[in-house]
Amino acid sequence: MLPCAMTSEPHISQRDLRLRSKEIMDAVERGDSFIVTRDGRGIGQLIPLRRRQRFVARADFMTSSVVAASIDLDRFRADQDAVFLDSVVDPYGR
Repeated sequence: MLPCAMTSEPHISQRDLRLRSKEIMDAVERGDSFIVTRDGRGIGQLIPLRRRQRFVARADFMTSSVVAASIDLDRFRADQDAVFLDSVVDPYGR
């Protein structure tokens, strides 16, 4: 296991990061975070990236849809037409 200081995140030296990068990156991929130190003082933090959720379960979608505002489609289209019809320019028109 990697050395740990008083904080909740383990501290790793810049040298350890260089020498044990695969082990450390594997740990970050599993969700661990680290404070990187140089000469005994913290200089950075390694944290896992948030993974974007691509799938929304049907039950979750249904739950969030219940509280969504209802939309009057005719009014929505009229609003869109009012904004865009006058501003659309044919790039090939002369």
